[in-house]
Amino acid sequence: MHNFKKLDIWINSLEFSKFIYLKTAQFPKEEQFGLTSQMRRSSVSIVSNIAEGSGRGSDKEFIRFLEISIASSFESETQLILFKELNYLSLEYFDKLENELQSIQKMIFGFKKNLLK
Repeated sequence: MHNFKKLDIWINSLEFSKFIYLKTAQFPKEEQFGLTSQMRRSSVSIVSNIAEGSGRGSDKEFIRFLEISIASSFESETQLILFKELNYLSLEYFDKLENELQSIQKMIFGFKKNLLK
């Protein structure tokens, strides 16, 4: 069992999710139940699956939750691209968020690789 609160992947994913919540609060109200809701759910799924997996009984189970987390990160990345295309995000914010998300993805892949050893 891992203490998820001490994992850098969890800490960074939590920060990413918080930023998504703050930024999407500024999006048009007509997106509240559409893209805003979907982006919030996918970003929360990243951090939540890391936490849930850390409490499982084996590394094999943890790896399964890390795979769900990485899939949610790709979903979030797709939504970021759509936000940029719809001009809901400036190029500057998009680049910052995409870089952060790609860093989280690399960390998850690396952590998963270490658990497989």
